[in-house]
Amino acid sequence: MRQIFLCVFCLAFSLSFAQDKNHTSYVDVNYFQGNIALHNNEILHLIQGHPDGVILSWNKKTYGFEDWEQRFNYPDYGVSFAYQDMKNPVLGDNYSLYAHYNFYFFKRNLMFRIGQGMSYNTNPYNRETNFKNVAFGTKFGSSTYVMLNYKKERIIDRFGLQAGFSLIHYSNANVKSPNNGTNSITFNIGVNYNLQDSDLEYQNTLDKKADQEFSEPIKYNLAFRAGINESDVVGSGQYAMYVVSAYADKRINKSSALQVGTDIFFSNFLKELIYYRSVAFPDAGVTGDEDHKRVGVFAGHELFINKTSLLTQLGYYVYYPFDFEGRTYFRIGLKRYVYKKWYGALTLKSHGAKAEGVEFGIGIRL
Repeated sequence: MRQIFLCVFCLAFSLSFAQDKNHTSYVDVNYFQGNIALHNNEILHLIQGHPDGVILSWNKKTYGFEDWEQRFNYPDYGVSFAYQDMKNPVLGDNYSLYAHYNFYFFKRNLMFRIGQGMSYNTNPYNRETNFKNVAFGTKFGSSTYVMLNYKKERIIDRFGLQAGFSLIHYSNANVKSPNNGTNSITFNIGVNYNLQDSDLEYQNTLDKKADQEFSEPIKYNLAFRAGINESDVVGSGQYAMYVVSAYADKRINKSSALQVGTDIFFSNFLKELIYYRSVAFPDAGVTGDEDHKRVGVFAGHELFINKTSLLTQLGYYVYYPFDFEGRTYFRIGLKRYVYKKWYGALTLKSHGAKAEGVEFGIGIRL
């Protein structure tokens, strides 16, 4: 598995030498070390030592030849590969592959990176051979990392330095239990290397006033999402989930739109959980006849970055026949517009810090 991740990264690295006239690129290597945060008492027995590892990244610079690049202060985008030694044989090691963006502040001295991808764990939960690993229930999972670094390029020839803090999150988004996950808070230090002799000139042609005054009529969206998940009861089984959403959005400028709408959730894992609770805890007030469906209303925001957008939503169940993790829910994820009206989406639905499932969706914006 390590070889597969490295091959993908090496492919991206080799593509960096085939530059177009509007971009340059660089690579960076960061060593990190830190602690696993105690976000859940169930993982207390797993926290040992100070996890460390390395993050390798290939980054493509933008210079404002497209409006969105100027709008977000000329960000970088690229791919990252990470290895993390969890310092506990029960947890194993993690290998991860991400797509990421770098955003810059304070005259480009401060870099904020956010990456989203998939991870591979070498020693997940097994009820016979590794029952103590309640953090990772599957070999494959999702991972998010953020990095806040002070960064200087071309200190010596093409070499530069960077240092700061990184947060690395691993979980399988409740695809299978157990799924307590881990959050590693780390310090990182690294070196960056530009692959070209010099940078290009930054473009400054964007009409910022027109950008802020841009608006659209209210648009109406229909979306269908699906995925699989399992309740917190280990071994209760994985079931399909479906979500039908209808919402309106109002574009308030080139970067942002506000949303309001409704979701209908068909969460089949709740059928099994309702039955289990009614049998295992007969005095808990669950009859077994409760409806597994839920209906929520939500408000949200969409941040447009080129053809990709970042989606954040806060919802509240108005139809809630069975109590599961509370009446408030969150959704965060990415949308990718394929055509002017059609889009695909990858989103995570959670109740606070507790993930319910990953949703794969398609939708239309009318």
